[in-house]
Amino acid sequence: MTSLIKGANSNTWVGQIAPHPSVVSRFKRFLDILGSMVGLTILAIVFLPIAIAIKIDSPGPILFTQERYGLYGRTFRIRKFRSMVPDAEQLKSQVKNEASGHFFKSKNDFRVTKVGRFLRSTSLDELPQFWNVFVGEMSLVGTRPPTNDEVMHYCEHHWQRLHVKPGLTGEWQVNGRSQIKEFEQVFELDLQYQTKWHPLYDLSLILKTIYVIIARVGAF
Repeated sequence: MTSLIKGANSNTWVGQIAPHPSVVSRFKRFLDILGSMVGLTILAIVFLPIAIAIKIDSPGPILFTQERYGLYGRTFRIRKFRSMVPDAEQLKSQVKNEASGHFFKSKNDFRVTKVGRFLRSTSLDELPQFWNVFVGEMSLVGTRPPTNDEVMHYCEHHWQRLHVKPGLTGEWQVNGRSQIKEFEQVFELDLQYQTKWHPLYDLSLILKTIYVIIARVGAF
């Protein structure tokens, strides 16, 4: 089995690669299905109170939808609980990007609502993405799925990040999270995951993620 990877700043497909072992692992897929079912159950329980809180705090939709890049550069749509004001994308140019490289981070982003800040610090805003895991577009553990604004600036070697499925958590989330502001550091952590991966490695990262969420380490 071989797959194709997009070239940098191009709509063409270049090169052939063998799939990463995690992509074809039945154990990883079983873990994803099991974990996503637990996550969707939690989502069903908390959806209504979170939706009410979002609506009271800020008028607008409950969910935020965005196109992301996944395995081998395939696009898919993620949904999160909305944590920003409705016109956040139009206001983005007014926010200073504190990260360097091909992603965006700002600790004091005025677009984030009060409820949204709580949802982000507890990672509750990510709960709807368990559906992406359930249908196979994402995994519980993998790389951070990039946006179109990010990949349009990729060099060819950066596409190696997408040799595995994007994940709800990963090396970046448990090794600094939002405190890491250099894209190349995130890239190196993604490659580290690909090198270290084995069937039980995901379990260790999931346990670390639970600790990070409870302790609210590096979240904003």
